[in-house]
Amino acid sequence: MPITDAVTETHIDLPEELSRFLKDGAAEGLVPWALEREAALRFGLDARAVEAAALDAGLFPARYGRNRGLFGLEGQRALHRTRVLVAGCGGLGGHLVEGLARLGVGRITAVDPDSFDESNLNRQLLCTLDTLGRPKADAAAARVAAVNPACRVIPLRERLCPANADTLLEGVDLALDGLDSVSAREALSDACARSRIPLVHAAVAGWYGQASVQPPGSPTVVKLYENATSSSDYGDERSSGNQAFGPALAAAIQLAQACAIILEGKSAREGRLLCYDLLSMSGQLFDIG
Repeated sequence: MPITDAVTETHIDLPEELSRFLKDGAAEGLVPWALEREAALRFGLDARAVEAAALDAGLFPARYGRNRGLFGLEGQRALHRTRVLVAGCGGLGGHLVEGLARLGVGRITAVDPDSFDESNLNRQLLCTLDTLGRPKADAAAARVAAVNPACRVIPLRERLCPANADTLLEGVDLALDGLDSVSAREALSDACARSRIPLVHAAVAGWYGQASVQPPGSPTVVKLYENATSSSDYGDERSSGNQAFGPALAAAIQLAQACAIILEGKSAREGRLLCYDLLSMSGQLFDIG
């Protein structure tokens, strides 16, 4: 079943006139942003509450108009109610945060202890000349506020580790791995297994990438790295390099699998590892024993 079926949301009682106001202003079932903003001001609500009211009234915020044919109203409501942890806001994580916000995921916890430097400009979506020196988690929150105010971002300037992983996952439905070290990935994998939270993993290095989905209760990602031969906690990324297209593609795969989990309750990649080579345009799918 979809993961959000088991989620208990705290709802506020919204006035019936808000629903009528949105329905009167909608065009072909779509609520434009200007109407959402006016409703927020008139009824003293934030954008997330107005979006919830629109979806509960059977309306689609216009920003999600292209989602309607693929996800349907119930799918969009599921996205809105889902709470996702994005661990790492760099190469993978920047694309993950932005993609989740554009999809309409309602709450994102963005965890990253680092700040941007010039070496991030070649591939990290949230890194610009204006954000150099700024904490990555804060930049993630600012970007989402500019793209989709109905998505709430909780920025945490913390380094995920065994000591805090369980706490960071409290109240989360799904976790996405945007980390850059083996030890942090193993800590996240172990914590997700204990909390029975699905985890979508990806890693990139040069022309190569991999992606997998760890189902609830299984330490799939730990298994991936148990025979790692690299002497560095950062794997092969720093020696092989990393370009703009690598994290973008890997994050797109992660976002697709996240949607499958949120909407369908399961991903076809559960317990399997996708490895691909962008230079040769080849790939292979492995079962993880």
